[in-house]
Amino acid sequence: MQIRTAADLVDPELEARWNTRRAARETEILQAILRMFVERPDPIVVEEFIRSFPKRAPDETRAALTSLDEDDLIQIRDGRVDLAYPFSTTPMPFVVHLSGRGDRYVCCAIDALGVAPMLGEAVRIRSHCHHCGEPLEFSADPFGPGPDAEGVMMWAGKRCAGEHRASTST
Repeated sequence: MQIRTAADLVDPELEARWNTRRAARETEILQAILRMFVERPDPIVVEEFIRSFPKRAPDETRAALTSLDEDDLIQIRDGRVDLAYPFSTTPMPFVVHLSGRGDRYVCCAIDALGVAPMLGEAVRIRSHCHHCGEPLEFSADPFGPGPDAEGVMMWAGKRCAGEHRASTST
């Protein structure tokens, strides 16, 4: 039996990609997009967004958006940003309720759990069990799921044919 450390299992290419993604999340452009998704559930019209940065050259902002789209941090379709991880304007199985701002779709169970620490506030999470279809609803705060999440389980793994990457179950 061979014993390995976590360092032995790290894929340098994947680690480099994640470092690039982490740096991109801190950019002024992506931070502005995320704030807009928090404040409203609608897609962001690219040309209106570009005009919201009057001190930046429009081509520079457009190039930054294109780069974020190519790096799979946002999705631009038909001149609109309709996804910026963790948020989506397209209905998804996971919904996070933001106090005073309403519901937001998020891409997966991990994203749903990450919204509370991301925003530093409590949220309500709604979904359904991907195994039996039973509705799920529980609270989460920046420190984790609330006591009403007792019995709810989330798992993640490699995607197999017909399976979701992240899922929840009771």
